[in-house]
Amino acid sequence: MTGSPHPAVERADLLIDLKRYEEARELLARRLAEDPEDIRAWTELARSHLGDQQNGAKALEATERALALNPEHVGALLVHANALRVGGRFPESEGVLREAIRLAPDHWFGYARLADWLWRIRMISSGQANGGQVRREDMTAGLREADLIAQEAIRLAPEEVYVYEVAWLIADMSGDRAAADRMDEAILRLDPQHERALARRTRKAATAPGVKATEAATLYADALASAPGSTPMRQGLDAASYRLLRGLRWPALLCLAFAAAGIDLFRTDGETQRELPLVLGQRLWDLVLMAVIWALCALLRYRRLRAGIRVNLPSLIRRLAWARIVLGQAAWALLCALLITQVPWTERTVPLVLFWAGLVPSVATMWFDRPKKG
Repeated sequence: MTGSPHPAVERADLLIDLKRYEEARELLARRLAEDPEDIRAWTELARSHLGDQQNGAKALEATERALALNPEHVGALLVHANALRVGGRFPESEGVLREAIRLAPDHWFGYARLADWLWRIRMISSGQANGGQVRREDMTAGLREADLIAQEAIRLAPEEVYVYEVAWLIADMSGDRAAADRMDEAILRLDPQHERALARRTRKAATAPGVKATEAATLYADALASAPGSTPMRQGLDAASYRLLRGLRWPALLCLAFAAAGIDLFRTDGETQRELPLVLGQRLWDLVLMAVIWALCALLRYRRLRAGIRVNLPSLIRRLAWARIVLGQAAWALLCALLITQVPWTERTVPLVLFWAGLVPSVATMWFDRPKKG
């Protein structure tokens, strides 16, 4: 069949794009009852089966009917290759895709799809030939062959995102980080809101050596403004927010250290310990010092955070047990510091117990809780 597709087939194509597969099949069934030789209708019927049901058998049946009418129909060949993959005959799709390329050598999609699948097919073949083990040299050769085809797809369609996605995956599997980064830049040039590329670039910037928790959280918050539905970036924001919460233990421990110094908790050779109980002025001064520490280390820092980060912090505390633990440790250390300085102790025994009680829980878990991000 040549010329423009029948209006019913065009409507079915739109329904498939909208993932309304059952409606598309009903429409195509009526069309094929009228004209069982409509190749495009058979092809769209196969697409509908591949959409919601991932039914390779029915899709294969439909594409075989289409190819029986015209073995050189490129659209039917491309869908047939997908049906072979879903139907458990993945290696056979290579020959079908190469035939599509032979018939349409200037059409980019056949090259991109072949590059996307070829290295996987080579891995399957290597595993089958070597008792389930994929030989490294076979994988390397397959990736190299696929990359050449992907570069041809890029040459034919330099403005198509999919060709760069394929090239990125090949570079990533090959361990070529420089090439993968170039592909990400190309993807984001064409689609600034591309979720996966944006997540990869943001993660690379946020996890670079020397990047502080506040900077990492800001990077993820900015990226989420472009792709608010991105799960990887939400996870990255959670990880950076957790780092911020972990940092709250430091001002609490600093307050604990000032409390110990203020009460002269530990005897120093050649010096006389301060007389107890502390005078009211000294206790108030210690309280002022703690307030300054928290204002500079926590409150001021919190006020400078992006709104999205401030909203995420209480959400993370509700969702993540370790976030509540580290926040509780900071609060406990601060409480111990306040008890040491504000109660008019006459002996140092209880303040010493409070000091170690506030110090040990935080110090004991500082290394252990580092990876607890969710």
